[in-house]
Amino acid sequence: KKELSELEFILFGDITGESERDYFELKARSKRKNLTVGWSKSSSAEERHRASGSRKGKEPVIWKESEKEIEMQSFERQHYQRPKGGQSSRRKRSKKTVYGKGVACVTGDSGIGKTELLLEFAYRFHQRYKMVLWIGGESQYIRQNYLNLRSFLEVDVGVGNSIDKSRINSFEEQEEAAISRVRKELMRNIPFLVVIDNLESEKDWWDQKLVMDLLPRFGGETHILISTRLPCVMNLEPLKLSYLSGVEAMSLMQGSIKDYPIADIDALRIIEEKVERLTLALAIVGSMLSELPINPSRLLDTINRMPSRDILWSGREVHLLRKNTFLLQLFEVCFSIFDHADGPGSLATRMVLVSGWFAPAAIPISLLSLAAHKVPKKHNGTQFWRKLLHSLTCGFSSSYSKRSEVEASSMLLRFNLARSSTKEGYFHFNELIKVYARKRGVTGAANAMVQTVASRGSLSLHSEHVWAACFLLFGFGNNPKVVELRVSELLCLVKQVILPLAIWTFVTFSRCGAALELLRVCTDALEAADQAFLTPVEKWLDKSPCWKPIQTNAQLNPYLWEELALSRATVLETRAKLMLRGGQFDIGDDLIRKAIFIRTSI
Repeated sequence: KKELSELEFILFGDITGESERDYFELKARSKRKNLTVGWSKSSSAEERHRASGSRKGKEPVIWKESEKEIEMQSFERQHYQRPKGGQSSRRKRSKKTVYGKGVACVTGDSGIGKTELLLEFAYRFHQRYKMVLWIGGESQYIRQNYLNLRSFLEVDVGVGNSIDKSRINSFEEQEEAAISRVRKELMRNIPFLVVIDNLESEKDWWDQKLVMDLLPRFGGETHILISTRLPCVMNLEPLKLSYLSGVEAMSLMQGSIKDYPIADIDALRIIEEKVERLTLALAIVGSMLSELPINPSRLLDTINRMPSRDILWSGREVHLLRKNTFLLQLFEVCFSIFDHADGPGSLATRMVLVSGWFAPAAIPISLLSLAAHKVPKKHNGTQFWRKLLHSLTCGFSSSYSKRSEVEASSMLLRFNLARSSTKEGYFHFNELIKVYARKRGVTGAANAMVQTVASRGSLSLHSEHVWAACFLLFGFGNNPKVVELRVSELLCLVKQVILPLAIWTFVTFSRCGAALELLRVCTDALEAADQAFLTPVEKWLDKSPCWKPIQTNAQLNPYLWEELALSRATVLETRAKLMLRGGQFDIGDDLIRKAIFIRTSI
């Protein structure tokens, strides 16, 4: 409630009367928890405070905006204090106003509840806006997510609407024109709430341009709400989301059960301390206590005795998981419960483990389930753990038979490992859970995701997950390849996924750079496969005097090699055609000559 009130004050401008007194009371409470509240008073309200002799009002704020940065400056005001000697002295005190007009930022660790706060704000105040526009802020996807607003704003961002049709516009000009159309619509005198959830970086991953270039000018009718793990965003000092208090954490774990004995209350306090009051972990513990016939003391003992896995940690996003082994043990207890109820390698467990390879967006349950079915079952449990979990979940497994897709989905929701989406039939997973699923390294999970998206994915419905499959398959920039496909599977993927995705991204969204980069890495993958076909191989038949030695895979599989060469030519031709749309005639000429040479050779 406190953070919601702060966001309301930040975004909704002038406050007078009783709300004004509430604001200063809120500010006094916030100081005790090292929270900062920013608010710019109206001139009339400030005059009333000056007339009454009050010195509590905020100083007026001057905003300076440029293409590259936003500066916020505040006037220094005179504050008078009476020293001990009784003499009057003057002291200057400057205060940095941390929020601008119509923009607020919330920061905190993963799993602390940033998305929950933004959701609650959006639902509580949605009637003040024409529309609430939710954008995933992950650096590889934020530009595509931003351009996806075209369907809600009824804006055409395709390459056909060039700003100057008398000449060929460069790729950069076409991309900037598409973004400006969306930004212009958001700058109209219409109130929108733009929510950017989990902003990973201030720069776009593809071209290192500032994310601020996507946003409308601050101070208009459109309000912008950002959540991030970054300490500072766009010269705005974010509202630091604090951890729950001890009372709140205990309430979240206890749920409706309030009559625990003292020993169990002590166990809950130990759990609270070990998970460091992380909201996600507290919610999972609370769901276990409500779903299972188990008391907190026994649950604590079970988590402590759960063996931890040897995982190679790397990257900044795993810092919280690396230092909190108790949280990892909690995840493993959940998986063990699912496996005991539905057999080793339960569908619910595999759905969680494969979710880590999907894009950071809502995941269709149908795709998630299909990918989970492709992950091979594996049981590493010992007889001791089977006995322990059998006693722990007695009464739980008896009420459930083999879980179908719907039943497994229900379990994930009830144990708070997944959350439902406004899209019917879609799930969201917390980033901590997805990171752990990837680091756990289940064999075949990434391959299962790529194969599922390739066979059942839709560009119009699942474009984020199609891109995620491409990232796993090709590796962009310094990112390594995660998935290796057979040549026949790669050719099918190029024909059914890569080429349609590149053309759709280029033509529909004017994302010229991303589309051309996708085709470039695809060309490299096909050329690598071609080189492997031409490399001499040794077969056991080669050693027999009765058989003529076969030198290469191209001779072993001539039709597959021919199809591979023709696929390379098609990709080169597509790249050449797109290069012409941006005036890159020399590069297009080189590409088309390579394609003609390949077809002539075949």
